[in-house]
Amino acid sequence: MEVPARAFNNTKPPGTPVSPKDVENVKLFKPYQQKSVTMHNRIGLSPMCMYSCVDGHLSNFHVSHYGSFALKGAGLIIIEASGVQPEGRITPQCAGLWKDEQIDGLKKVVDVIKSQGTVAGLQIAHAGRKASTAPPFKGDYLETEENGGWPNAVVGPSALPFSDHYAMPHAMTKEEIKKTVQAFADAAVRADKAGIELLEIHGAHGYLISSFLSGNSNKRTDEYGGSFENRARFCLEVVAAVRAVWPSTKPLWVRISCAEYVNPEPMGLDPNGWDIQQSIQLAKEFKKLGVDLVDCSSGGITKGVKYPANPMYQVQFAEAVRREAQIPTAAVGLILEGEDAENILEKEQADYILVGREFLRDSAFVLASAQALDVNINWPNQYSWAVKKARRNIASKKGLAAEERTTIP
Repeated sequence: MEVPARAFNNTKPPGTPVSPKDVENVKLFKPYQQKSVTMHNRIGLSPMCMYSCVDGHLSNFHVSHYGSFALKGAGLIIIEASGVQPEGRITPQCAGLWKDEQIDGLKKVVDVIKSQGTVAGLQIAHAGRKASTAPPFKGDYLETEENGGWPNAVVGPSALPFSDHYAMPHAMTKEEIKKTVQAFADAAVRADKAGIELLEIHGAHGYLISSFLSGNSNKRTDEYGGSFENRARFCLEVVAAVRAVWPSTKPLWVRISCAEYVNPEPMGLDPNGWDIQQSIQLAKEFKKLGVDLVDCSSGGITKGVKYPANPMYQVQFAEAVRREAQIPTAAVGLILEGEDAENILEKEQADYILVGREFLRDSAFVLASAQALDVNINWPNQYSWAVKKARRNIASKKGLAAEERTTIP
């Protein structure tokens, strides 16, 4: 079923300022443009797996889930990691885009997102050696074939499991690498057909691309292992293949882990593994290939390391990559307040803000941020009458209170 015209809110999208004067000194609610795509504010929904698919197909759950964030004003929604091959999913319940039949379900979600004036993005991914596991709300264990898993078909750069209770991957052959690069490109073509406006390649968190980048998980001795140039080869081949088929008018982003915390100092060096300096070097290569933004996350590569627990602990990565590689970045990770998001932009530590779990805890994060920054934003037409009535009631009560104060003897 198509979104009826009366349900559209793309003329004055939710989350946009009622008056331009409201955002003269507020960056968070100013539009952000890349190529032909304009996000109406700088608060986006980070891709997060929902583990609710059957055979990789998005469903009415996803229409409701992502539509709710569009209604509440997110400028960008990046739909969850979608496997470019069936064995590239994290769990049997993860999304996929390895066949044409999956386009229609994705398009239904895209249409709802775009009907509210929000930019529809998608993350394409391969889980690598962290595949065939259970959803986190079920437990941390390997899914068997009886439960839809593929424990004997898990792949990685080397025959090294992520953890003792994960699958033992087999080291990918060069032919498998070539087919996987093509699978990323094929998924990008399908994403374009579904109406996706912004595409992100998942190169973070210890999944396939990320595991090739780190020397702690990549022990190959051929042209895909060893030196930085060799460990980055697979990633750059994927980026080049996707950029070649993804429309030149649409942005291409890449998410990477900027540190894996084997060195407990986040900005410290780990030359035999992965660190911020190698991330900067990789970002420079991305720029040459036409990547429009680097989404700077961290971790997930090595088991048993200790992660920082302070809010905004990953912003330093976005700032360093932006400054040293001269490429736009997105800041992620424990960004919990609108004021903090605004400060990141004001200090030019990043160009865009991606919020993940805080959106799950508070789907009205955009509204809360606007209130905190004293920005009057547009609401969906369907909700606006209630907002206007509430504002009139508040104004009336304030006026009555003021009158009472002036008449006190």
